[in-house]
Amino acid sequence: MSPWPAGQVTRALLGGSLLETPRSWKRSDQTHDHVSVTAIEWQQRCVLATFAAGLSKGRNIPRLHETSAPAERAILVAAPIRHRGRTSSIGTIEEHLDELERLVDTAGAKVVGRVSQRLDRVSPAYYVGRGKAVELRNLVLARGASLVVFDDDLSPAQGKNLEALLGVRVVDRTEIILAIFARRAQSREARMQVELAQHEYLLPRLARMWVHLSRIRGGIGLRGPGEAQIETDRRLIRRKISGLKKQLDRVARHRRTVRGGRRSIPTVALVGYTNAGKSSLLNALTGANAFVEDRLFATLDTLVRECDLGHGLRVRLVDTVGFIRKLPHHLVASFRATLEEATGADALIHVVDGSHPDWEDHVRVVRDVLAELVPPGRPTLMVLNKLDRVAEPESLLRTAGLSFGEVVGTSLLRPFVHGVDLVRGW
Repeated sequence: MSPWPAGQVTRALLGGSLLETPRSWKRSDQTHDHVSVTAIEWQQRCVLATFAAGLSKGRNIPRLHETSAPAERAILVAAPIRHRGRTSSIGTIEEHLDELERLVDTAGAKVVGRVSQRLDRVSPAYYVGRGKAVELRNLVLARGASLVVFDDDLSPAQGKNLEALLGVRVVDRTEIILAIFARRAQSREARMQVELAQHEYLLPRLARMWVHLSRIRGGIGLRGPGEAQIETDRRLIRRKISGLKKQLDRVARHRRTVRGGRRSIPTVALVGYTNAGKSSLLNALTGANAFVEDRLFATLDTLVRECDLGHGLRVRLVDTVGFIRKLPHHLVASFRATLEEATGADALIHVVDGSHPDWEDHVRVVRDVLAELVPPGRPTLMVLNKLDRVAEPESLLRTAGLSFGEVVGTSLLRPFVHGVDLVRGW
């Protein structure tokens, strides 16, 4: 009798292919209506079938080789410009590099070095000075880095020159943020918004990407294929940008229609710097189960939940995308439909990470962005969150109150959990 009865099929996801046994198998002594295979082939197929069965049952099968790509090794570069005779302190530069390191970590790379330089003016060739660029090249070789990340935006020419000098890929802060947004976007709307921002960022940088065709010479009456391809790509990207803007306009109109059809109850938007704890506060106030993670830009999609204030009073809470220092204008424009949830709110709750050493700068960043989106005079409550990590929370609350008006302290850990009730009773 055949060891594999007719019709038996073993399916397993094995490298993206489907492993299927033949309808019938034969041993060397069988000849009637069976597929002929050698003894070695039969053993090989049995091994594969056993491996597939182990996968389907969750068994630990030894891996023959590592299939995931190794993490990129990144070097960070900060080069602040002196403004009106004032320059950034060492502490401020390190704080900005710390935030950039968190962004790079969220994007999936490992930081292996840092470089900083204070500039009187930006070098049109390398952004930093020639000597610092050579120093950076030596550090790349010494640390085995495969990526260099600048904390400021680079022009296409600067990026091209740096990659030629350093011999590794060079990206700026905007490109890192776009990569994070592309990874975190879940809904169709968020993916369209990120795609629009990526295309607008990519458009002026196509020549840098097509440098491998620049050696093909063109002459009088002859246009090089590299130039023709760039023009074709630019036309395609412009067409894609136009199509995405039309789709997002339809999304914005749909959002306005949805808002118009909601019950007539007050709407309060949660705004703030990324990773300030907006989603955690939403969960505490409404009992929602919004995704929470101690990473920058853990959530991008807008979440709307109703909150019971007691005595028959209810409000609608809206969790919006977080802001960050040097937020790319492409993203602000692309996420305008999402941010309309904040602009149309009756009041704002500004959530601030009170444990962050640079929390006052975070407040200014958020207020600057909101000034472009929200009409002045909108009622706003500032919430200093994560006070369980602060040594003297009462002193911090007094300082914040003197600078920014009404402030409430909260934390999801005791003894400040009562702050959530103060927010609910605002």
